[in-house]
Amino acid sequence: MQQIKGAVLKSRLTFVEEHAGKDGLQRVLSGLSTSDQRALRMVFTSNWYPFDLGKTLDDAIVRVLGGGKPEFFERLGEASAGKNLSSIHSGYLTKGDAHGFLAKSGSFYSLYYEHGRREYQPTGPKEGVLTTYDAETFSAPDCLTVIGWYRKALEMCGIGGVRMVEEECRATGGAVCRYRVSWE
Repeated sequence: MQQIKGAVLKSRLTFVEEHAGKDGLQRVLSGLSTSDQRALRMVFTSNWYPFDLGKTLDDAIVRVLGGGKPEFFERLGEASAGKNLSSIHSGYLTKGDAHGFLAKSGSFYSLYYEHGRREYQPTGPKEGVLTTYDAETFSAPDCLTVIGWYRKALEMCGIGGVRMVEEECRATGGAVCRYRVSWE
């Protein structure tokens, strides 16, 4: 069973509380089962949790706060990158070097997910492709957090005009999750 780090869950919970207050967080949690609520009230960032717990939380966030629009998760990904890369993982940033930063994608992936891998392939001077392979579980909202996370991370590296498009997604029947990223 695919697992994710508590840091992923914690960043989602923090984002909800920062953008919707304690009341918004309570509304999101109240729609979950008692056992899921209990698990999410005691999240430890370094522990592993079932991916399905994250998917259940994502679905509740979209339903309660995102107006049914999963694009809400791009903002969540951006907030997660802003927090993690300005503190505990700041050493991963490579100022002015998008390819150098993106080449570390396999390391980032293993920080947050237990199974699968992510690879980066440059395709031009200011473009490349990120591909996630062999993840046991996946969801469209999680892929959107990836887009937001990498876009913000590249901006934190001093890269401007970042564009990222998911060209293939396992959540919609694809064999992998593939993202084309480009910048100015």
